[in-house]
Amino acid sequence: MKAMILEAIGMPLRPVDRPNPLPGKGQLMLRVEACAVCRTDLHVCDGDLPNPKLPLVPGHEIVGIVEAVGEGIAPSRVGQRVGVPWLGHTCGCCSFCRSGEENLCDEPQFTGYTRDGGFATHVVADADYAFVLDSQADPVALAPLLCAGLIGWRSLKKAGDGKKIGLYGFGAAAHIIAQICRWQGRDVYAFSRPGDVAAQRFALGLGAVWAGGSDERPPVALDAAIIFAPVGELVPAALKVVRKGGRVVCGGIHMSDLPAIPYALIWGERSVVSVANLTRKDAEEFFPVARQADVRTHTKTYRLVDANAALDDLRAGHLSGAAVLIP
Repeated sequence: MKAMILEAIGMPLRPVDRPNPLPGKGQLMLRVEACAVCRTDLHVCDGDLPNPKLPLVPGHEIVGIVEAVGEGIAPSRVGQRVGVPWLGHTCGCCSFCRSGEENLCDEPQFTGYTRDGGFATHVVADADYAFVLDSQADPVALAPLLCAGLIGWRSLKKAGDGKKIGLYGFGAAAHIIAQICRWQGRDVYAFSRPGDVAAQRFALGLGAVWAGGSDERPPVALDAAIIFAPVGELVPAALKVVRKGGRVVCGGIHMSDLPAIPYALIWGERSVVSVANLTRKDAEEFFPVARQADVRTHTKTYRLVDANAALDDLRAGHLSGAAVLIP
């Protein structure tokens, strides 16, 4: 197999050749068709998330074909197209797992962080955390759904049933969730970096009723706002534009520190919540909804050996939609 590996925090990924991985008990070995590049991959490579496995193959929005199975897995799974997300394993026995909150597991493993991921031609994954995908669909189009879509969906559920939804940071997750909001009959208000006219046009083209900079106020008070950008300063900004009783959802796994928030912004029963990881139930709900809503992901493809360029483009904010690596 070929892979792009992170050997030290802050260093560019390096291409390597290594033997194909062997699936263990309860596992699958996939030939990777596509792997989207997530902002969390940046946080891993840049050291914002502590203690990654090193050396590490990043990548956790994986679409691939099952080529081999481990003990306990039916041979009939060979040939299936599956998707592998961020949450790669849970203990199944802690209080969170037992109560249906496996996203909060005390002993989790994460794809492309604590175990090798999909910036490679082959990867091993737990069969229980590999979701069967449409064999006729475009794997490049599917890849961003495995994190941007799933985390966006969980964030939208946390936001509640309000009609007026603000989305801060109009990238991979927001462009998917905006389409689902419109399908559900909600109004989307898109917030980009101040002056980013291209992102605002992109949002309007996907059906947003208003688009502006994160330093602007929308024309109406919002029922909820979801922050996908990893910028803590956006929390008070979002609190200012949600109505009394509204909610601000922080959808990223990492965010810069929140500034001091005047109590007046919280008063009126406004709330701030975070989203941590995902559950398999989220996937069971989301993929049918994405099909019904006819979600179209906007992607830019890169060769596997150009993974560093994809990360740099994401870091610099040069992408509309999602970057996807093709081995």
